[in-house]
Amino acid sequence: MPIGSRSSTPPRSSTARWLSLYELICIGASWGGLQAMGQLLEDIPDDLEQPIVLAQHRHPDSVEGTFVQLLQQHTRRVVVDADDKVQLESRHVYAAPPNYHLLVERGWLALSVDAQVSHSRPSIDVLFESAAHAYAERVIGIILTGANDDGARGLEALRGRGGYGIVQDPEDAEAPVMPRAALERAGADAVLPLAAIGPALAELAAAGRGVA
Repeated sequence: MPIGSRSSTPPRSSTARWLSLYELICIGASWGGLQAMGQLLEDIPDDLEQPIVLAQHRHPDSVEGTFVQLLQQHTRRVVVDADDKVQLESRHVYAAPPNYHLLVERGWLALSVDAQVSHSRPSIDVLFESAAHAYAERVIGIILTGANDDGARGLEALRGRGGYGIVQDPEDAEAPVMPRAALERAGADAVLPLAAIGPALAELAAAGRGVA
């Protein structure tokens, strides 16, 4: 059975989702995201192998490294600011550096200084759309707390390619605008409070490992 409550927009291919081995997890957040991402990283089991890629809205002049140092306190995984052309490694967390878009290619990451999207660079839409193109039904996308609609279009693209979409319950989010916008545009496969997302990821990963 699917995890959590579902939105009114049904997935396009629910059977394909549950038979797929998920290879990548992408997470987007804005206002309140540091606290939410820290909690989520604490809740994700240590044996979950998929790389995790994060897009968190940050001030362009933010000091590179500070954000990942704060997140590192919440997990045993290696947390780094992503470099251009870096290869994805299991049990690693890659964060978009300040003032760069982060894009996913098959097995590696790329950085871009293209124009802001939804007044943001990094943009969650850019991350999710590139992940959808590279990994299709093998990616999980998660929208957390935030104060604008960045990520809604990206989640729509991700689900349209067969990926699995999780949205934090807007009633549970510090800033409900972003998760609400994602639900209105893209729907979701699971709408969950923050505390339930880590266990849900463990269940999804286990379902993938069980496929012959």
